[in-house]
Amino acid sequence: MKVKELPLSLLTQKRLQRFNPKQSNSNKSKIPVVVSLASIASRLHIVHITIKSILKQSVLPEHLVLWLGEELQNQLPKELSELAGDLFSIRFTDYGSSHRKLVEPLLCFPDFPIVTCDDDMMYRENWLENLYHEHLEHPEAIIANQARNIAYDSDGNLLPYHQWTTNYQNPKIKNTALPIGAGGTLYPPNVLDGQVTHQDLFMQLAPKADDLWFKAMGLLKGTESKKSSRITKEPIPIFGSQKESLKKTNIDEDKNTSQWRALDAHFGLFQLMQIHGTDSGNQ
Repeated sequence: MKVKELPLSLLTQKRLQRFNPKQSNSNKSKIPVVVSLASIASRLHIVHITIKSILKQSVLPEHLVLWLGEELQNQLPKELSELAGDLFSIRFTDYGSSHRKLVEPLLCFPDFPIVTCDDDMMYRENWLENLYHEHLEHPEAIIANQARNIAYDSDGNLLPYHQWTTNYQNPKIKNTALPIGAGGTLYPPNVLDGQVTHQDLFMQLAPKADDLWFKAMGLLKGTESKKSSRITKEPIPIFGSQKESLKKTNIDEDKNTSQWRALDAHFGLFQLMQIHGTDSGNQ
């Protein structure tokens, strides 16, 4: 977390700590989506703040689900367990990778659009409503609030992740937008390849990069990933939540590049991204 973000983070956390969703949500309208996130032991004491930020949205999802490892069933803090009810539920898995925040709801709610988010963020009150309205305008696309573009040089060689910028463009390749999970991403039904739930495969190819795995599954299905045109302020990090983070591995050690390379080699993703009539040798 940046120093300049600290005052807003602490103020927002304080407000959310006081928020009682069971007293405040009776008159809110629901939209037909499932919001899903996963968490780990080291964030169990703060994930209720993220949950409250979702329950404080201008509109509510049909279901809000938190996925935890089975070993945490008897370790739930009161602040978290008391939020459970008709809208919010806690479910348990026998594996702990971040992929479960989408893999599991795909199996449980196959007919719903699924919105994924992170467990260490506080989401602005128009976050869900904006994602949903963008989805209504582009019902067959994967919609992301934040995205980078997977970047290749002129010879078709994958560039390092730090060069996957928001403004990168290559006229010879398409569908480069990579949804970034922290900002929130909406997946309509049936937009990912059926291999998306194959645990052995995603743990082999992209064990620490669920965003890359889901992007690959969208490419295999021929689905466009699109950055939302609606301006939503970035989510606010929860103070003290970043001690254990995939960012340290994937970005600081450039593991995103190597994991995308593994996915590309296995599935032939670059060929799927090329404009018809071009080939990597002419890039």
